Amino acid sequence: MKKKEISRPKDRKLLIQLFAATFYLSAFTFGGGYVIITLMQKKFVDEYHWIDEEEMFDLTAIAQSAPGPIAVNGAIVAGYKLAGIPGVLVSVTGAVLPPFFIIALVSAFYQAFRQNKIIALMLEGMQAGVGAVIAAVVIEMIQNLFHSHCQIDLAVIMAGAFLANVFFGINAVYIFLFCIVYGIGKALWEKGRGQI
Repeated sequence: MKKKEISRPKDRKLLIQLFAATFYLSAFTFGGGYVIITLMQKKFVDEYHWIDEEEMFDLTAIAQSAPGPIAVNGAIVAGYKLAGIPGVLVSVTGAVLPPFFIIALVSAFYQAFRQNKIIALMLEGMQAGVGAVIAAVVIEMIQNLFHSHCQIDLAVIMAGAFLANVFFGINAVYIFLFCIVYGIGKALWEKGRGQI
C-alpha cells in the first residue's frame, strides 16, 4: 500500500489550521477522548495529510498512556509532532476553550437544564451515538494494527487484556503496567539481537 505524502509546513498558517481543527473537534465532540481520537485521525490523516496512519496510531497510544484527558493529550502530542512547542500551545488552547465555555454555560443554567425533558432525551440519544462511535474506533484501530504491523504476540496481548479486564475484572492499571514491562523487555531483547 502506497503511503500518502505528508505535508508539515512550519508556519503561521499551520498554527491557525491546528487551532481551528482542535477547536472544532473539541467543540463538536461528545463522549470523551476516544471519540475525539478518531475524529483527529480523520482531520489530521485523511483531510490535511499532516500525519500518516502509523504515526497517528503511535500518537494515540501515547495520548492514552499519559495521565490526564485523552483529548488534551492527543492535542499535545499532535501539536508537538506538527509544530513543536508553539503547536502544543495552540492545539491545547483550541482543545480546552470549547469545554471551558460549555461547562461555564451549563453550570450557570444547571437547574434549568436538569429539569428540561428535551435536553434529558437529547443526552440519552447522544449516549447511544457515543457507544457506536467508540465501537467504530476500536474496530478501526484493530484493523489498522493488523494491516500495518501485526505481530502475533501483540495480538495475543490485546485479546488477553480485553479478557482480563472485562471477564476477570483485573484493574486496567495492572494490565497497563504489564504492557509497559513487556514492551520494554521486548525492545531490549530485539536491540540485543540487533533487530532495532
